[in-house]
Parts: sequence; structure tokens; C-alpha cells
Amino acid sequence: MKDLHNQVKKSFAEYFHEEPTLLVRAPGRVNLIGGHTDYNDGFVLPIAIDRAVWIALRARPDRQVVVHSTDFEETGEFSLDDLQRGQGWLEYLKGMAQTLQQAGYTLRGWEGVMAGDVPIGAGLSSSAATEMAVARAFMAVSGFDWDPVRMAAAGQRCENEWIGVNSGIMDQMASALAQAGQALFLDCRTLAYEQVPLPQGLAVVVMDTATRRGLVGSAYNQRRSQCEAAAHVLGVKALRDANLDQLQAEEDKMDEITFRRARHIITENQRVLHAVQAMHAGEVVRLGRLLDASHASLRDDFEVSNLALDQMVACARQQAGYLGARMTGAGFGGCAVALVREADQQAFVGHVSDCYHRTSELEPILYPCQASQGASLERYS
Repeated sequence: MKDLHNQVKKSFAEYFHEEPTLLVRAPGRVNLIGGHTDYNDGFVLPIAIDRAVWIALRARPDRQVVVHSTDFEETGEFSLDDLQRGQGWLEYLKGMAQTLQQAGYTLRGWEGVMAGDVPIGAGLSSSAATEMAVARAFMAVSGFDWDPVRMAAAGQRCENEWIGVNSGIMDQMASALAQAGQALFLDCRTLAYEQVPLPQGLAVVVMDTATRRGLVGSAYNQRRSQCEAAAHVLGVKALRDANLDQLQAEEDKMDEITFRRARHIITENQRVLHAVQAMHAGEVVRLGRLLDASHASLRDDFEVSNLALDQMVACARQQAGYLGARMTGAGFGGCAVALVREADQQAFVGHVSDCYHRTSELEPILYPCQASQGASLERYS
């Protein structure tokens, strides 16, 4: 893992010829369980991971924003008084500026250097990490207190309205307010949340398949439409409000695919609630079985897994210390997540890497993750 904390400070001094006065960080996330439940007003259980987007910065006296990205080796600039849509990484900064100004914040300009080690397109939410880091930067230079729930909502609006991705709010909430050593149990309708301690002796391993999701808007939006159609048949606002008995009673009123999409969402919400109970009770075997059931449902009923993800999960299941695994993120590539007994973590990573390489002929990246703190700020005199 890169030492981005020091790297962005050093790069700022080289680029702007002075030391930064602020350093912000916002993490990516991995969702332990709760696949595609967020936009159905349901429940999710992510952790913030110890990979993040960092920005070293200082305020400007004007309303210009100038940022150098070391990842893309590009410098972008825009005026807060003239926000025009373009393309590329700078859109996340402009989108957050637009959203915050629309929400009534009077923003100040800044200049900074940005870098991250959240893999892009892997389902670990590099976009939400960027949005929350940028929000933290704008709040700091503009003199506003950090309000994680409001900033998460602003990040979702940026994603929906400026970037054009019709996503839920889970990613931004996890990046904004997760706590170290805890999972974030989130009600995506009310935004009520609870910090749930990870059981002792449990390791979380992110397993990157080295494939990137082919999830173009059509597949994602199709599933949203199917869920909405099922909710309409059931006479509920969202599938979060339905149970399995209701669904089975109305099965003859919807086509088989719509029925299976709804069955995944309804059963997945129950799995999230059971996972929270298992974590509170320290029942790691039960927790792992819930992840296994989640993957099967995402694969068979929601049909958002792919061969690489299934191969990775199959390899994980063969190893000592294995408790459970599932694809994570939107699907169609990217990452899976495994729960492993901490004592077996190192051997697990090596054996799964070898197995997956033999099976797929791809080079995976596996890394144990610590549940980390949400968006943070350091000030320098």
C-alpha cells in the first residue's frame, strides 16, 4: 500500500512551492452484505477500508479550484462561478462544488494535490471516496463544520445529477462516517445507522478478480426497473416493505425474472438483519454462511455475478480458515469479499491467489482490509 499521507504532502510542496495547510482523507468501502438493496430502500452492512483518496491543500483568496492528480498526472482547474460539464476525474470535483453550492454553502477556492489507492472500477467505491475527500476539503477551506450525513447526501446527488450514475447512498455514507473496527449498519430509507463491532479473530479479505465490471447503465437500470415493477405488483413503495409470503402470493402476477429479482432483494434484506445479529453475538460461522447465501442469490436470482467472481469465491471456499464469501459492489466483475479466521489470513491469501490464477489464468490482487475511519481532516499551522 502506498504511503499517500506523506506522498501528497511532498507532491504539494513540489508543485506549489509551499507546504499545505490541510490534509483530507476519505476511504473506499467494501460491502460485507446487502447487494443491490440500497436503491430498494433496504439495509446494507459496509465497512470503510484502509485504502483512500488523499488531498493535500491550502485555501485560495479567490474562487478558483486548482488540483493536480498524481494518479492521472494531470492538473485541472475551474471557477466556482462558472461550472461547466466536461469529462474525466475533474468532474467529481466540479459536481461536488455544484451540489454544495445548490445546497446553500458559500464555497471558497483552494489548490491541492490528490492521490488515491482505491482501485478504480473494482467495486470498492473510488468515486465516493473522491466525493467525500472533496467535500471535506471544501468544508474545511470554507469554514463549515463537517456534517457526514449531509455530505453523503450531497455526494449521492453529485453522482446522480452531475456524473449521471443512478446510485444509492451507501457508498458515500460509509466513506463519510464509518468508524475503525466497525461495520456500518445502514437503513437506506431513513439513513438511520448503527456502528457494529467486527467480531474478534475475524479478517476481511478483498479479492480483486482483475476483471473490471462491464456494468453499463443498461444492466443496472434494467434491474432497478424490474425491482420497481415487482414493488408495483406487490402494492408497496419499495421491495424493502415486502416479505416472502407476499411475494409468493403474487407470483402469478409477474414474470419469472421479475419474481427472482424481487426474491433476491427481500431475502437479502433479511440476511443483512441476521448478519447484524450474528456480529453482535460473535457468531462468525453463521455470519459466513449468510455471505455464502448472499452470493448464491446474487448469482442465481439477481444475475449480477460473472465467471471470474464465481471462480474466485469457489477458490476461497477450498481454503482453511474460510468462513464465507460473496461478490461485492454492483457486479459483473471487480471484487469479491471473504471472511477468514485471522490466524489463517496469510495462508488464505496465498492459496486463493494460486487457485484463481490456475483457474482463470488471470493475476488477482488479494489484500486483507482493516475496517477504517471515515473521512478525516488534519490541519497544519
